[in-house]
Amino acid sequence: MKTSDKTPHRLLFICLGNICRSPAAEGVMRAKVHAAHMDDEFVIDSAGIGDWHVGQLPDRRMRERGALRGYRFDSHARQIRQSDFDDFDLLLVMDSDNYRIVTAKAPTEETRQKVRMLTDYLPEGSKATVVPDPYYGDMSDFDYALDLIEEACDGLLSALVEDK
Repeated sequence: MKTSDKTPHRLLFICLGNICRSPAAEGVMRAKVHAAHMDDEFVIDSAGIGDWHVGQLPDRRMRERGALRGYRFDSHARQIRQSDFDDFDLLLVMDSDNYRIVTAKAPTEETRQKVRMLTDYLPEGSKATVVPDPYYGDMSDFDYALDLIEEACDGLLSALVEDK
């Protein structure tokens, strides 16, 4: 149970356009945190590297696939801002291109260290190193991305709870 003296974990999930993977990770993590009765211990958001989809809801296919699993993905896309490096404890990216671009935007070495691959939190033995972008794929690609996101969010939540 959260006490008033705890600082919340501040997590930002990032992908290319903020309409598939990062809003899904935001929604999955929110649901897992809520199920653990830890809502007041987390600040969770998502952003995209590009500005192509700013203001849009997540991709319809991702919303549909998430709804089948009981998730609601209803955040509106936004682009990453310089202030995010100060406002969040962890900036969790989906693939190596995201990692390269976001770390290059980090204003200091200290803020660069906040950038992590979401797949770093997959169970030991997982062969996945990225959450692939399902945008140009079929529904099975959205399901696979969600499988990885769910597993990684479980690992992330466990790691953060153990750190407290």
